[in-house]
Amino acid sequence: MARFTLPRDLYYGRGCLEVLKTLKGKRAIVVVGGGSMKRFGFLDKVLNYLKEAGIETELFENVEPDPSVETVMRGAEAMRKFEPDWIISIGGGSPIDAAKAMWAFYEYPETTFQDLVTPFSFPELRQKAKFLAIPSTSGTATEVTAFSVITDYSTGIKYPLADFNITPDIAVVDPELAETMPATLTAHTGMDALTHAIEAYVSTLNSPFTDPLALKAIQMVFEELQDSFAGDVKAREQMHYAQCLAGMAFSNALLGIVHSMAHKTGAAFDTGHIPHGCANAIYLPYVIKFNAKDATAKSRYAYIAKFVGITGDSEDELIDNLCKQIDEYNVKLSIPKNLKEFGIKEDEFKEKVARIAELAVGDACTGSNPRAINPELMEKLLICTYYGTEVDF
Repeated sequence: MARFTLPRDLYYGRGCLEVLKTLKGKRAIVVVGGGSMKRFGFLDKVLNYLKEAGIETELFENVEPDPSVETVMRGAEAMRKFEPDWIISIGGGSPIDAAKAMWAFYEYPETTFQDLVTPFSFPELRQKAKFLAIPSTSGTATEVTAFSVITDYSTGIKYPLADFNITPDIAVVDPELAETMPATLTAHTGMDALTHAIEAYVSTLNSPFTDPLALKAIQMVFEELQDSFAGDVKAREQMHYAQCLAGMAFSNALLGIVHSMAHKTGAAFDTGHIPHGCANAIYLPYVIKFNAKDATAKSRYAYIAKFVGITGDSEDELIDNLCKQIDEYNVKLSIPKNLKEFGIKEDEFKEKVARIAELAVGDACTGSNPRAINPELMEKLLICTYYGTEVDF
């Protein structure tokens, strides 16, 4: 038996943020990041709409990029004191992911972080509160997914928490928020969305329900990302919807080892923190070449290429041209081709790669990758992504 889960309601279109004034409830805690939502006036809009709805509000601010276990615990404590019946998070993936994890600890104070690391092991939520997510970036799609990524900075490891319980009740996908993204963030989040859709399509858990969402998202990213990067408002809107479609796909089909690698390398190197979307963009062509050794994955990658208008006389040629197209996008988006070019020091990479490979194989996203992998193969693959060498194994 399979399952397909999405938010109960999804509101989209310019200005749809005002739906908050129709919300029913008594108290809402609003979880937000470092200040851009306040600076651009969107946080005030949220608070004013909630006031109009007659809902008392409290803020939990300054969730850091790649939120920590400590931040999650502080937020849960604030929730236990305020006792909201709505948890509302606005911003990029970080505050929304953090708020999802806070939700679990708010409702179940005795739960430990380690209890939640095992995929699909959350206790039953919505005992005290419902959840509403408002994304300001066009990549993570956490507003429609069953995932949250939290970092343990004592170990440098990112943990993807997975459970359908943390799929938000309501998603408010207002493209006006995405218009405020700087170009670099637009590039990284856009390639994150592309990776989500491609990995969902080739995942071992793909289905007739997820495939159309994944393919449409891939098509939209190929059509809109460069113009969105350049600042085109209409393209920004379409990318905001494309990433949401990709999220619907991967939340139900799951992901693969591009994300496993990104999760375990993002905070691993002292010589450079690798933004999640940037890491995905670097790793994606290498992983496609690795996974294409599996016949089913090879056929699916070739279909993706044809679906977006890439030509080739064979599956091998189609996949090569798909990877070349992704490489070209990375160049145009100022994304490095490999980890060495990114700036990771060679000595540190060599010192840590074996351990990173072991952790990446154990990541929650590895299980649905279309080709099986072990730590030895993962280390070889990571070495290719460091030096930019061909994946021929």
